[in-house]
Amino acid sequence: MSPTSTPKPVFLSARWCDLLLLQYPVDDRVLAPLVPRGVELDPWQGRHVVSLVAFRFLNTRLKGVAIPFHVDFDEINLRFYVRRVVDGALRRGVVFVKEIVPRRAIATVARFVYDEPYVTLPTRHRVLPAGVEYGWKHRGRWDRVTGARRGEPTLVVDDTEPAFITEHYWGYTRRRDGSTSEYQVEHPRWRTWEAHDVTVDVDASALYGREFGAALAGPPSSALIAEGSDVLVREGTRIA
Repeated sequence: MSPTSTPKPVFLSARWCDLLLLQYPVDDRVLAPLVPRGVELDPWQGRHVVSLVAFRFLNTRLKGVAIPFHVDFDEINLRFYVRRVVDGALRRGVVFVKEIVPRRAIATVARFVYDEPYVTLPTRHRVLPAGVEYGWKHRGRWDRVTGARRGEPTLVVDDTEPAFITEHYWGYTRRRDGSTSEYQVEHPRWRTWEAHDVTVDVDASALYGREFGAALAGPPSSALIAEGSDVLVREGTRIA
């Protein structure tokens, strides 16, 4: 976790679990128009990637309060990676292209508080001993991603792609007025599996646009399944 000298109050707490993370290389020219002010793209070994991430929110609380029927739900998001230097310290973060949840109230709060690009779609999941499967319904069809796990999970190691993908502890959002919100995410280091037998049946162009559809047209360059953990998301602030 990247510490700050004066942590903000906790906005959201939850348990994130059974994460399926699929990585795709993407041209930086596709990402550049989406980069918020004050941050820059963060490449992995000289190339830029986006991650299609599907996972489960459990025991969700907003400022300590459980919202009825909004405690456990799925999320599917497409994200890319950025960085910012503050007082000589590197803050590595993510920017979301789109985030899918099945509950309208969740999307409404996220859009209102952070201007996050949430949409509401029906979702479903299956967690089996052999792996995970997530689906979401868009324009009358069920998109689907799956991955299998083998053996025992291992703790991510510094300077590896699993560490890069799972250890960006800041979120950045472009606000309607052009400013940038920054918020901190806290969780312990995760254990992961390399995902096998990956299936991606997604109309990415319809969901994310033609350029991202082209980037996601082939198989992912890497795939992980992470156990997850309890997570804290702190209140955001606008950066200069």
